[in-house]
Amino acid sequence: MTKMTRTLLQPIEIRTAADGTLTRTITGYVVKWGKRSQLLYGEFYEVVQKGAFARSLKEDTVKALWNHRTDFVLGSTKSGTLRLEEDNIGLRFEIDLPDSTWGNDAFESIKRGDTDGVSFGFGVREGGATNEYLSDEDVYERTLLNVRLYEVSPTPFPAYEDSEANAEQRSTDMIGMETRTQRKELKECERLKDELELLELELGLL
Repeated sequence: MTKMTRTLLQPIEIRTAADGTLTRTITGYVVKWGKRSQLLYGEFYEVVQKGAFARSLKEDTVKALWNHRTDFVLGSTKSGTLRLEEDNIGLRFEIDLPDSTWGNDAFESIKRGDTDGVSFGFGVREGGATNEYLSDEDVYERTLLNVRLYEVSPTPFPAYEDSEANAEQRSTDMIGMETRTQRKELKECERLKDELELLELELGLL
């Protein structure tokens, strides 16, 4: 199962205590249901269906990382310092930031508004996604139905970020989809075939 990442511009909130002071817990949404991504690789949009993370939340340990850095762990579902919940809006998170250098840096960056994105690392389980070709837009729409969630990360990069995906990840993302280049080549082959058949008819070869 190849790991892929998606980064979205989602507001991150810093919890306020009853006395009005800021706590070191941050909250927000990793992803919202039915919200279409930006066009990925110039080929397809992606949406996440409610329930896509349900199995993972029951079975897997998920980490909260600082900008995908595995050496900068902000929380874990195993210890309860990362809490994840599917509600009617999307996948909601709460992270109790550690009293560490990177925890302090994350807190200050989020408080200042410098970090305004949330990214998640995931793998698609077998049969866990559908692809629908939208002929009017000449793109596919991919719906995630059942994925394994590895980690969530506050990150300073807003909107979907696909430039970090390597060729292998792109190939995995594109399973079951024809690229625009392939579709153009197929149409061109069909056009040439039609022209050849017309020419043969004119020459009396058919």
